[in-house]
Amino acid sequence: MSAGEGAAAERGGDAWARAAWSIVAEPGDTTAGAVVAALGASAALAWALWAVTATPTEAARRLRDLARADAGTPASVETGAGPGPVGAGAADPWPAGTHRVLGRAVPRWAPRLADLDPRPALDDLAARGGALLVPGDPAWPRALDDLGPAAPLCLWLRGDPDLAGAAARSAAVVGARAATAYGERVAGDLGAGLADRGVTVVSGGAFGVDVAAHRGALAVGGQTVALLAGGIDRPSPSGNLAVLERIVDAGGALVAESPPGTPPSRARFLQRNRVIAALARATVVVEAAWRSGALSTAARAGELMRPVGAVPGPVTSAASAGCHRLLRDGAAVCVTDAAEVVELLDPPDAGGEADGSVASGSGSGSVSGLEPSGAGRPPGPADRSDSPAARTLDALDRRRARTVAEIARRAGLGEGEVIAALGLLELAGDAIPVAGRWRRSGERRRGGGAVAPGW
Repeated sequence: MSAGEGAAAERGGDAWARAAWSIVAEPGDTTAGAVVAALGASAALAWALWAVTATPTEAARRLRDLARADAGTPASVETGAGPGPVGAGAADPWPAGTHRVLGRAVPRWAPRLADLDPRPALDDLAARGGALLVPGDPAWPRALDDLGPAAPLCLWLRGDPDLAGAAARSAAVVGARAATAYGERVAGDLGAGLADRGVTVVSGGAFGVDVAAHRGALAVGGQTVALLAGGIDRPSPSGNLAVLERIVDAGGALVAESPPGTPPSRARFLQRNRVIAALARATVVVEAAWRSGALSTAARAGELMRPVGAVPGPVTSAASAGCHRLLRDGAAVCVTDAAEVVELLDPPDAGGEADGSVASGSGSGSVSGLEPSGAGRPPGPADRSDSPAARTLDALDRRRARTVAEIARRAGLGEGEVIAALGLLELAGDAIPVAGRWRRSGERRRGGGAVAPGW
């Protein structure tokens, strides 16, 4: 759906409802994804608006009845998998934990459902000449559907709206924000070499490796796509704004899972990485420290059976420790130039297939243990960037104290989850209560804290 049509989108239509869901649910919310898959976006939204007034048991019962009436095979709220046909005498398709899952999810959505109106975001998109992509559109990359219930509910885009065409032959080039001169040089060379070979360069627009890859593609007139962790009206970091605007002007695209007006956060950076991994046909990590967000992109790519490559660096360089770990564990193959990346896209024994289902060329090693992690120190409550504690910490301000309700809305969490997270953050010295409100501590916990944003 073009944004020119977006502002006048049919109220209650699928695209309008998916835009609304992107406001209500945080990226990667598998409960929202499963409910939308079971009922359709419009019916799921109507159910959610009703569910905030009901008990979890009533909400689950109503959801089950709606899914049965839909005459389909409803997706599991917990896994997104179809449990089989429903008929007379059939077993209840909803798992025993459904009530518990919905009991956590509905309060998480409630603050944003209270005054939900996607029209301002759609109007903003139209004013920027953007497009709203939804599953089923010709421009929707079907590779994203491999994420199952964690797939984006819609995508907000500026630039060339044919994202499916751009992704058909694409490679993600990712790595450290604090890249060395070596890492930036290699990323730029890979970006230029891939673009010269007709490959779309996908990355995250961040400092370091990301922007070097984008610049390399732009330098040779190639196509590049940047996945953003906030709204398309807030390209981040601001220091790369000129490059991000050039991407749009050169026929590439800026793509976001969240609507205009959404600020980037640690959790959204991490969730953005899963979209990069799913969108691209292969992922290459140029530089990554032992504790790097780029490793989460490699992990997601491996789980999706996408080829993963890693560029070796000096054995004395901490900036390449994560790449060396990928190579040592057999989770990636060694790549040193664009031609070797193209071999990941077109392995000699695969006949050049590029349908996104090619088996990973990353060896037999597992990437499941390659999430960013600290070493030699106790974990803190906000170390997992997608945890409730990390999302709560992101929603706090150092100067202004906020109420629990404000924090819940900003974090996309239920008030109960926020209260529990604030207790952990207070014990860790990361949050301070101020007359019934909360603000972030002025001092970071020694040796702890979550990974800084910008992956």
